[in-house]
Amino acid sequence: MRELEYRPMTVDELYESFDGEDSEDLKDLMKLLNDLESEGKVIRTRANTYGLPDRMNLVVGKVQAHAKGFCFVMSEDKSYPDIYVSSENTNNAMHKDRVLVRLLSTKEGARQEGQIIRIIERANKLVVGTFFSSRNYGFVVPDDKRLANKDIFIPKEEILDAQDGYKVVIEITQYPEGRNSAEGKIIEVLGHINTPGVDILSVIRKHGIPEKFPPEALAEAEQVPDTISEAELEGRKDLRNKKIVTIDGEDAKDLDDAVSIEKLENGNFLLGVSIADVSYYVKEDSALDQEAFRRGNSTYLVDRVIPMLPERLSNGICSLNPRVDRLTMTCEMEINEEGKVVRYEIFPSVIRTQERMTYTNVRKIVEDQDPELMERYSDLVEELMMLAQLKDILRNRRMERGAIDFDFEETKIIVDLEGKPIDLVKRERSTAEKIIEECMLIANETVAEHFHWLNIPFIYRVHEDPAMEKLFAFNEFVHNFGYFLRGLSNKVHPKALQQIIEQVSGTNEEKIINTVLLRSMKQARYDVESIGHFGLAAQYYTHFTSPIRRYADLIVHRMIRKTLTSPAMSDQSLSKLAKKLQVIGEQTSERERISIDAERETNDLKKVEYMEDRVGEEFDGIVTSVANFGMFVELENSVEGMVHISYLTDDYYNYHEKAYSLIGERTGRTYRIGDPVRVRLIKASKQERTLDFSVIAGPPKKRERKAPKTIEVSSEPERKKGKRKSHSTSEFAGYSPRDKRAKGKIDDKKPKKKKKANGKKRRD
Repeated sequence: MRELEYRPMTVDELYESFDGEDSEDLKDLMKLLNDLESEGKVIRTRANTYGLPDRMNLVVGKVQAHAKGFCFVMSEDKSYPDIYVSSENTNNAMHKDRVLVRLLSTKEGARQEGQIIRIIERANKLVVGTFFSSRNYGFVVPDDKRLANKDIFIPKEEILDAQDGYKVVIEITQYPEGRNSAEGKIIEVLGHINTPGVDILSVIRKHGIPEKFPPEALAEAEQVPDTISEAELEGRKDLRNKKIVTIDGEDAKDLDDAVSIEKLENGNFLLGVSIADVSYYVKEDSALDQEAFRRGNSTYLVDRVIPMLPERLSNGICSLNPRVDRLTMTCEMEINEEGKVVRYEIFPSVIRTQERMTYTNVRKIVEDQDPELMERYSDLVEELMMLAQLKDILRNRRMERGAIDFDFEETKIIVDLEGKPIDLVKRERSTAEKIIEECMLIANETVAEHFHWLNIPFIYRVHEDPAMEKLFAFNEFVHNFGYFLRGLSNKVHPKALQQIIEQVSGTNEEKIINTVLLRSMKQARYDVESIGHFGLAAQYYTHFTSPIRRYADLIVHRMIRKTLTSPAMSDQSLSKLAKKLQVIGEQTSERERISIDAERETNDLKKVEYMEDRVGEEFDGIVTSVANFGMFVELENSVEGMVHISYLTDDYYNYHEKAYSLIGERTGRTYRIGDPVRVRLIKASKQERTLDFSVIAGPPKKRERKAPKTIEVSSEPERKKGKRKSHSTSEFAGYSPRDKRAKGKIDDKKPKKKKKANGKKRRD
């Protein structure tokens, strides 16, 4: 079908062209065509002929819906741009549906538009929402705003015992068609929206995150022994006499990485990174393996962890608890004073960690040199100091090659036993966290490069170069703050972006510029092709260090064992393995994004709930976004809310899109991103997950604009000299674009011409 001379053929014509011999051949051909059609690889026309979508001006992709009714279709061909579909052309497709789009003619330079002509696969089989009753029927308003414009009809006999205001899970029995709404039946009643715990449970159900393990997986976990036998040590290097420690948070229970360090006679460091050998216990295609694949990773919510593996494994035999034998995979690296790995070895091992160190205690030893702790851990102080020294060497090398490091403050939400938030605490990244971070990064890079040169299928962690149009938009954005990224052409070196981060460090606009820059980049994902990691400026990268909580890491361990114990694979086996790893990469990438969305949603939910008791109070904040309907303000406790333009009562304000600002007509007072303001909380809605502020004190009425700073871009720009602020590494994993209203523009319609106000000024 890809041949130029091919024309769409019927089944009979294709059968004849293949010289079919009997009815079985015809059945096989029809099954093959049906499979290809269901996958969207071939298209059956109204004339019952078959051809390729791209030869018919058609595109297969997934729907990214918007609450206003329009959507974008993300093509399965990664090189193809997103396709805009107006609300009139969605053909009742729902969020995440797999669809077939006909491309519409578009003016040169304009956004590609399309029309959904077929829904290949429905994505939303279960939906979570709020139930409302009527006399003879009920309906559910979905929690997902991207489905919220499509209320789901519930027949009276399918309501169960749901009541008004109850959160429910429904199974869709009939999808929307024409003017008819979707229909469904209630399969689970979660409880009233104000009942403690229902909010988090609704998010879990909404994202399809499985809480309970199937009986088969639990049965397999129960068969795993609690201790290690001598027979299991065969073929493993014994590292039990080495000084090996874990360094984690105080509340961590699944300890899957441990480190050791020595100084060699030639002055180099010998760094050992030992990771729990989960793949030894989770056998390929077992019930445990299938469930881990389905989950993809552990999910960390505000008040709970939903693990990838049963606790008997994750907190038991696979956790590197102190002073007990554990089976591990070790990457041992000799690293010179320039931070370069000059020799390495990857092997199965057995370890016995000497201590379970915490980030707090390591920080106090390394940074504060706390006398009490230094005496308590006297036999480890030298090694901890060496780790801190190596951390600086490795980080400097990463920065020299152009890695991008963001310094985002994280906020931990403290909840009581009923799940009610009682405090928001900022988490600082200390030397201890950065030690582990650098050790894990160098191990991941070493394992990835090892497999790259083996030239066999493997699963890599990749981060593609950002799209240039987004960087041009970012360049225009930062110019409003007096920064200028010069030299943009068809590619940019990550060093140039890191220089922007250094320039804005310590300024009011630092966080918002870093956030916009991060959202200008693509999401990291898993792939069988080693195309490098832009954000880390790494040519080879994978995930090797967390097999307890990430399925991709478990597969990397399985690949290590396969190469160490199995003979060379045939071409057929290599091809089969590559296809399997590609499926795993797609699944784990998707599940990772789902977990991040759920984590972000529960955080936002609890932050709003925390502020509900603070209505009427005043707070200091920073303007983080400006739009034609108002502005967003983030408080010092990381909570964000909106000041609607109607609450700016001292003047009539006009939105200036290119300047990202609201400017008063009479006073000239300007609100723009990065401005400090004092606000009063006037409304908090947990259901809508929104906060409304009014301004108590804003910026001065008139101020001078600072002159732009120019940043020269080259492939090897000079590093900023002197002491600089330490930044935490961002892995760019799963960052989703922010609601477009926060950028001050919504792309659902073409700009409307402004109407005259008949001599009356309007604030909104």
